[in-house]
Amino acid sequence: MNEFALGRLLVSLSFVFASTFALGYFFSKYRLPSILAALFVGVVFSYMPVTAMIHTPKFESIFSFLSNLGVLFLLFYIGLQIELGEMKKSSSDIVWLTILNTFFPFVLGVIAMLLYGYGWAIALVIGMTRMPTAEAVIVPILDEFKMLKSRVGNFIVGAGVLDDVIEVLLVGIVSVWIGTKTGENHGGMVGLVLGMTAFMILSWVFYRYLPLLLRNYKVRDVNTLMLLSLIILFGFGGFGEYAEIGMVVGAIFAGVIMRPLFESNEEKGELLSKTTQTLSYGFFGVLFFFWVGFNIDLNGFLKEPLLAIVLYLAGTIGKLIGALLMVPMKKLTFKEAVIIGVGLDARLTTEIIVAQLLFSASIIDAKLFSALVAASSFTALTVPFLFTILIRFWGKEARETEHEYEVQNAIDKETKKKQLL
Repeated sequence: MNEFALGRLLVSLSFVFASTFALGYFFSKYRLPSILAALFVGVVFSYMPVTAMIHTPKFESIFSFLSNLGVLFLLFYIGLQIELGEMKKSSSDIVWLTILNTFFPFVLGVIAMLLYGYGWAIALVIGMTRMPTAEAVIVPILDEFKMLKSRVGNFIVGAGVLDDVIEVLLVGIVSVWIGTKTGENHGGMVGLVLGMTAFMILSWVFYRYLPLLLRNYKVRDVNTLMLLSLIILFGFGGFGEYAEIGMVVGAIFAGVIMRPLFESNEEKGELLSKTTQTLSYGFFGVLFFFWVGFNIDLNGFLKEPLLAIVLYLAGTIGKLIGALLMVPMKKLTFKEAVIIGVGLDARLTTEIIVAQLLFSASIIDAKLFSALVAASSFTALTVPFLFTILIRFWGKEARETEHEYEVQNAIDKETKKKQLL
C-alpha cells in the first residue's frame, strides 16, 4: 500500500470513529448502547459518495480483516464472562430452546418457498437458512446492558453456540448438494464431522488441563498474560476456521479456556479483562458493527419487497413462537421469552454465504438471492434496536439471574401453599 492509500485509509478510519463518537454521545442521552452508533454510521456511509473508496477491493479487504478481528476480540471477551456452572443449570432448557427456535423458522421458511412455487429441494435449504443466529451481533448488546450472567444472557449465548453447529451443517449440506448438482466432488460432511470432533476434544483438553499445567507458573506481568491469551485466541479462532466450525465458536471457547487463568492471576487477570473490554468495544467492536452496517443491503427490499418480507417474517415469527412455547413449559416467563425470541432472530453471515453459494451455482435465481440478502440485512439492523427497546421496558425482569429466579420461584410456591391453606 502506497503512502497516499495509507493516508486515505487512516483518514477514513478517523471519519468512522468521529461519526460513531458523535452519534454514540446522542445515543447515550437516551440510554441506547453506544456500539449501535457504529451500525447506523455504517448504513449511512454505504450510501454516501464521499466514502465510495471503501468499496474498492483493497479497502474492502482491510476493513473486512479488521471486522473479523473485531468478532474475535468481542467474543473472546464474552467467553471470559461465561460461567459454565451457571449455564449447566439451564443446559436442558437451552437444548429445548434451540430445538424449538430452529424448528419453527425452518417450517415457516419451507412453507413460504413452496407457496412461491419453488421445489422441495430449494424450499428445504432456504428453510434451514431461517434457523441460525448471528450471536456476534446480539451478544455485545447483552454485555453493554450487563446481562451476560442473567438467565436471558445464558439462554441467548447457549442457544447461539448450539446454533453454530446448525450453521456448520447447513453450509456442509449446501456444499455437498451443489457438488452433486454440478458434478464436482465434495467430501464435505465427513470433513465437517471430523473437524467438529477434533475441535471439541481439543477444547476439552485445554479447558481441563491448561490450568493444571500452569498451576505453578506465576505470570510476571499483564503483558505476559496478554501474550498467552493471544496465542489461545488466534489458535482456537484459526483452528475453528480450519475445522469449518468458524472463528466465532473458536473465540468464545478461547475465552472460556482462559477464564480460570484470569481468575487465578487476580489483579493481573482483572486488569487484562478490562483492557480487553476497552479494546473490544472501543476499537474492534466499532469496526465490526460499522462493517455490518456498511454491508447491509436495503436495496433488496426495493427489488423484491414482498419476498424479502416473507423470508424475514418466517424467521422472526418462527423464533418468537419457539421461545414463547417455553412459557407453558414453565421454562421462561413471557417477558423473557419475547426478549430471547427477538435476540435470537439476528442473522448475518451464514444466510448470505448460503445464498451466494446457491446463486453462483445457478441453483436459485437473482430474485430469491436479493430477497435472502435483504432479509438477512434487515435483521442485522432491526434486532439490536428492538432488543434495546425491550430491555428499556422490561430490564428488571430480563436481568434476573438463575439464582434469583429460583429464589423467586420458591417464594411464589410458598405463597401459593399458604393461600391454599
